[in-house]
Amino acid sequence: MKQKKDIKKNSIVSLRNIDKDFQLGEHAVHVLKNISLEIETGEMIAIFGKSGSGKSTLMNLIGCLDIPTKGEYYFNDTHVNTLSENELASLRSIDISFIFQSFHLLPGKTVYQNVMLPLEYQRGFTGDKHEYVRNAFEKAQLEEEQWHKKPNLLSGGQRQRVAIARALVAKPKLLLADEPTGNLDTKTGVNVLEELRMLNTEYGTTVVIVTHDEYIAEMVDRVITLKDGAIQT
Repeated sequence: MKQKKDIKKNSIVSLRNIDKDFQLGEHAVHVLKNISLEIETGEMIAIFGKSGSGKSTLMNLIGCLDIPTKGEYYFNDTHVNTLSENELASLRSIDISFIFQSFHLLPGKTVYQNVMLPLEYQRGFTGDKHEYVRNAFEKAQLEEEQWHKKPNLLSGGQRQRVAIARALVAKPKLLLADEPTGNLDTKTGVNVLEELRMLNTEYGTTVVIVTHDEYIAEMVDRVITLKDGAIQT
C-alpha cells in the first residue's frame, strides 16, 4: 500500500473553467470542456483517460506549452493567461520539466550532454552545472558508466532514467510525465514510478503523470479521470 503524505494546502496549479478548442477547417473541436482543477504543492497525481479523452492536451496546458481557449490558469499564483511568449518560455525553463513517452533525447549528444542542456538554456544560472548534472543522475539512479554514451547505446529503461535526470537537473517545482511507462515492460515501469515517488517524497517536487495504465493509481496520491474532455466526478 502506498504511503500518504501531508500535502501543503496551497495550489501550484489552479485551473478555472478551462476550455480548449481546435479549429479543423470550418469546425471547432471541443477537446477540453469546463475543466476546474487544483493541484497542491508537493502532490503526486495521475491523470487517466483513454486515447482521445484530452489528457495530453490538459498536460500541455498545465505545462504552458499551450494556452486555453477560455478560462483562467494560475501557476504558483502567476496568472498564466497574461504572460508573453518569452515569459512562458522562462517559466517552462525554470519551474516546469517534462518527461515525454518518446524520451526526446538528442541522438548526436552524449547522455551527459543531454542532461546538461536545460542548464545551458537557463539564463542567469550561477550554480556548478556539473554538480547539478551528477546529482540528477544520482536521483535518477543511472550508473556512471552510462553517462558518456550516446542514447542509442542504452536500453529503454536507461533512456527513461536519462529523461528523468534531464527533467530534474534544474530542480523544477513541477514535473509532468506523459505516459512515462508506455515504452517499458511492467517491471521497469514500476521501477520508474518508484523513482518518481522517491523524488516527490524526498525533494518535494510536484508530479503529474498522464497515463492510461491503471496500476499507477496505487502509486499516487490522487487520480483525475478524463472522459470526452471533461473531468469525471
